[in-house]
Amino acid sequence: MRVLLAEDEPHLCEQVKKLLNAEGRVVDVAHNGMDALHLGETEPYDMIILDIGLPERDGISVLRTWRSSGIKTPVLILTARDGWSERVDGLDAGADDYMTKPFHMPELAARVRAILRRQSGQVNPVIEMGEVILDTRNGRVTLHGIPVDLTAQEIAVLSYLAHNSGRMISRTELSEHIYEYDGDRDSNTIAVFVTRLRKKLGSDLITTIRGRGYMIDTI
Repeated sequence: MRVLLAEDEPHLCEQVKKLLNAEGRVVDVAHNGMDALHLGETEPYDMIILDIGLPERDGISVLRTWRSSGIKTPVLILTARDGWSERVDGLDAGADDYMTKPFHMPELAARVRAILRRQSGQVNPVIEMGEVILDTRNGRVTLHGIPVDLTAQEIAVLSYLAHNSGRMISRTELSEHIYEYDGDRDSNTIAVFVTRLRKKLGSDLITTIRGRGYMIDTI
């Protein structure tokens, strides 16, 4: 699952990115409102974390522009302002949730998980696929109750397919959601990751729709 983090504080960006990477998320960072606006308009994110107080263009303005242009990506706004009116402005502009700085990292991670679950129709942070279990709270995967060692990209592929179970996902779509903005998006490597997942988790987990893409059956 791919997340845009629009935040101008370098240390906070580093902390949040490390936190989300540990849960199998791919994170792009925008340090100002203009970059955030551009990335949000041109890249297929699963959700966006948006600071209100961005330089060059404020977060509320960016969010209103996204919504007026039809972009429906879920948005969690961050604000250093503790007044209720700023929170109301953010929610009325189209935000799905908000957090006030300073905040606890585990709470941010939990809110991100909740938004991604709602977006994909999942209700449980632990996704069960037969004997394969993906815990979205920590990116851990087990088979028959035994932990399975997966690479970050293998977890990213599994997570995206699991969150979109029952829907055919093309190689192109997968590559757009498991690589960062400046990553090498070679859709041919998706087949390699799928092959590795089948070897580690069972050949029946992921179905190939020949010439179109992959799917995990409805969970």
